Amino acid sequence: MDTVDVDWKKLIASIVICQLAGILGAIFTASAIPTWYASLEKPFFVPPSWTFSVVWTILYLMMGLALYLVWKKGWGSRDVRIAMGVFGLQLFLNFLWSILFFGLRSPLLGLIEIVFLWLAIIATIWSFYRISRTAGLLLLPYIVWVSFAALLNYYFFVLNP
Repeated sequence: MDTVDVDWKKLIASIVICQLAGILGAIFTASAIPTWYASLEKPFFVPPSWTFSVVWTILYLMMGLALYLVWKKGWGSRDVRIAMGVFGLQLFLNFLWSILFFGLRSPLLGLIEIVFLWLAIIATIWSFYRISRTAGLLLLPYIVWVSFAALLNYYFFVLNP
């Protein structure tokens, strides 16, 4: 990225918007971790708790960079508006999962919702890739992680009826 071409306001806003989704989701997550989540039977492959905050912080940063790369192409483009709308939907679904799984303490609702999140991420990758190859590629680790999260969610549902 050439610094001459950087729209710093859009770049910072893009990153902050994504990080805020994570912070807001953490509000529902934080209180459930030491209580409800700690009491759940966990699959053998669940990563250590500290990995989630590290991975999500990096993923939200990558999402913000991808959003910026699309946004800087210009709001006047119909493709950009559609891609950013799809991105907004998946970001909302990302936030909603925390409410359903941790806030409502429902692995079932989390599992149902994460399917829609996964589909929305695929749609976002596709729409971003059409505008900026780099933006689409930046979201690949996100879909991999959410696929893993869906598998974990499934096992939480099965192991904790």
